[in-house]
Amino acid sequence: MTGLTQRRRDPGEEPLPDDPDRDPPFLDLDRLEREARGVLEPGVYDYYAGGAETETTLAEAPGSWRRWRLRPHVLRGVSEVDTATTLLGSPVDTPVGVAPWAYQAMAHPEGELATARGAAATGSMMCVSTSANHTVEEVARTVPEAPKWYQLYRLHSPEHTADLARRAGEAGYRALVLTVDLPLLGRRKRDLVHDFALPADLRMANHPTASDRPGLSANASATWTFDDIGRFAELSGLPVVVKGVLRGDDAARCVQAGASAVWVSTHGGRQVDPAVSSAYALPEVVTAVRGETAPDGSDVEVYADGGVRTGSDVLTALALGARAVFLGRPTAWGLATGGADGVARVLGGLTDELAHTMALCGLADVDEIGADLVVRA
Repeated sequence: MTGLTQRRRDPGEEPLPDDPDRDPPFLDLDRLEREARGVLEPGVYDYYAGGAETETTLAEAPGSWRRWRLRPHVLRGVSEVDTATTLLGSPVDTPVGVAPWAYQAMAHPEGELATARGAAATGSMMCVSTSANHTVEEVARTVPEAPKWYQLYRLHSPEHTADLARRAGEAGYRALVLTVDLPLLGRRKRDLVHDFALPADLRMANHPTASDRPGLSANASATWTFDDIGRFAELSGLPVVVKGVLRGDDAARCVQAGASAVWVSTHGGRQVDPAVSSAYALPEVVTAVRGETAPDGSDVEVYADGGVRTGSDVLTALALGARAVFLGRPTAWGLATGGADGVARVLGGLTDELAHTMALCGLADVDEIGADLVVRA
């Protein structure tokens, strides 16, 4: 439950000083990114910040959520807002979660361990990347009571990929997230300029060798098919989320193949460019799976990421049919500048913004959010 009481400035009180070193009393992601850029090596910053090709998809993502307008309710008597929900049956305090992103120890020495603590502090779902600097088990043990999903790439070693799926189930993860939009790496020009490589003192903790990275080539052994959805659900004993879906027909086939959820994502604008934005693709995907059931008999869920930067963006995504949104780069900037506390500040700040905007729209909890809340501008 999120309270909405705010301090008001007394009449005649001096305004807050314009001090560039003073932390703003609200979440300022642009400033946070600038601070992160100041502490990260240039090649590392560009690895996190960059996109593919012309970076058109990357640039268009935030604005795409603002092509919709909210239609608020009035006279609802809302004084408190509850942002709690469930994701594949796991209770969370907020529909704002952490997307999987690689090599987090480049941003902070504790890497994924700090991110896990930050997510747990705000009651958020964290999705842990295959390309982590800590093992499946190490991240799981950090905050064992907090819900986590495991994101799986199909590595060139089928045996090792299958073993990772089994280990995720054994370690207590709540779902397996198959990232399907990376049959080979997108052309990320900033990385090519820097000749980016993982620093020698960091490890790819979940890969069998330093050379076995997803997408190094178009080798068919490293790509997914629809048949893999059911197979990896069986291997892991977990519900499967398919991440990287931008079409309704693909979403429907994922569900028919055994997916419990689909995740609308452009991979942070790092793969196909220019691709449709997540905000554009989301309504079609939601329509395609509406009324479908997951293997356990529950409704199929839809999630989204890509350019979500404000509480109103979150609310728009929920109104368009997403059950939750996930953040990548903002959590990277939080981790780089403040470790676990920085991650918690980003997740908590965006959740506070969501609660505030919900109250302004007369919505007491996320179950009241419907498609009639938004209209295309």
